[in-house]
Amino acid sequence: MKKIASFTVNHINLLRGIYVSRKDTIGENTLTTFDIRMKRPNREPVMNTSEIHAMEHLAATFLRNHDEYDNKTIYFGPMGCRTGFYVIFKGDLESKDVINIITEMFTFISQYEGDIPGAAPKDCGNYLDMNLPMAKHEAKKFLEEVLKNIKDENLVYPS
Repeated sequence: MKKIASFTVNHINLLRGIYVSRKDTIGENTLTTFDIRMKRPNREPVMNTSEIHAMEHLAATFLRNHDEYDNKTIYFGPMGCRTGFYVIFKGDLESKDVINIITEMFTFISQYEGDIPGAAPKDCGNYLDMNLPMAKHEAKKFLEEVLKNIKDENLVYPS
């Protein structure tokens, strides 16, 4: 079998950042999948499922309620390796095009107070596995260390 696109990325040299993972055309629409890489693969500890789960609920809710991105958001979810997330937006986009919305989303998560949306037995299949304080910590860390001073090397996959 041939490797899927995400397995052809050089994870040894991959920095934290926002990368175009792939582009797909469906009819006349282009969908762009972004790799939001919060942890350096195989170099730093991965996130735990509880903070990933809380971030997933908060980010998906934020994007689907955003004035501009509500109808552009196709999917937001975690990577199995627990080093980040994938988000799929409608449109033929580049990493620099989504810096503002990703920064806005991580600001929202880092400052969130209250009940996590969908964290109830009738709404979620594992509602107890959420950690808001750690989700806020991880979001703030990524925001401060990567997004607020993002460089080209954090926007284009390494060779």
